[in-house]
Amino acid sequence: MSRDCLKLILERLGASVISLGRSDQFISVDTEAIRPEDVQLAKEWAKEVDVDCIISTDGDGDRPLVSDENGNWLRGDVAGILCAEFLGADDVVTPISSNSAVEQSGYFDSVQRTRIGSPYVIEAMTSLLTTGKTVVGYEANGGFLQASVLKYSDRIMAPLPTRDAAIVPLTILLLADSQSLTISGLLKTLPARYTASDRLKQFPTDVSQTILAEMKTDDRKLNLAVIAQRFPDLGKPVEINIIDGVRMTFDSGDIVHLRPSGNAPELRCYTESATEEQAVKLNQDCITRMKTWY
Repeated sequence: MSRDCLKLILERLGASVISLGRSDQFISVDTEAIRPEDVQLAKEWAKEVDVDCIISTDGDGDRPLVSDENGNWLRGDVAGILCAEFLGADDVVTPISSNSAVEQSGYFDSVQRTRIGSPYVIEAMTSLLTTGKTVVGYEANGGFLQASVLKYSDRIMAPLPTRDAAIVPLTILLLADSQSLTISGLLKTLPARYTASDRLKQFPTDVSQTILAEMKTDDRKLNLAVIAQRFPDLGKPVEINIIDGVRMTFDSGDIVHLRPSGNAPELRCYTESATEEQAVKLNQDCITRMKTWY
């Protein structure tokens, strides 16, 4: 089990590890949509026990959960930035829905965006290997992928182009230690960009595709005009990306990304802003507006 492997790894590296909430029953964990009870539980644990962070994984152990010392869970795409920073990555590949702090940080030579899904990340990483640079990738759900040989001190790690839930918490702890920071302090070294996501259920896929098609024509000027009409209170749309759904950037810096679910009649909404409160409010407002479209 991943919980036992992580405990063993951390202990052998010299950490003091306490098992919290251990259960012999399977507990489903979605690293992109953490349950409110798990959000509260982590904060309660952090108050009861003096910890540097709390670590867990999803059910099959390929996506990590990492919190700061206060029990606040890090979003997977933010954890991915910190992991890539510690590993000294040159080129980073991540899906279009990931937090834009990866570009704004200036840590990497290039950031390539893909459609959502690890196969697309792996394909893009493979194409970058010809550059001879260090190439890694991560997903918004926290899964980290490694295309290049990595070196740390006198140790070498072979490429692992599949999701790894162990490397993320280890590198974040090492990065925080190397900078003499807590994990919450480490987060403050990143650009202030916050994301929120939700979905509108029972929204027919054909309706989603029709709505988004209005913003994905060959006429960029027309696309921006349609966006401005559908989101009149968000400011002037200045950029549009249609790799996967429609991702709109406004002159305020706010981002709205709409994407039909690939396996259910749902329209997903991802939002990004300069504060967590604004990202959440923007997401709620967009979901409310989307309900009027059908």
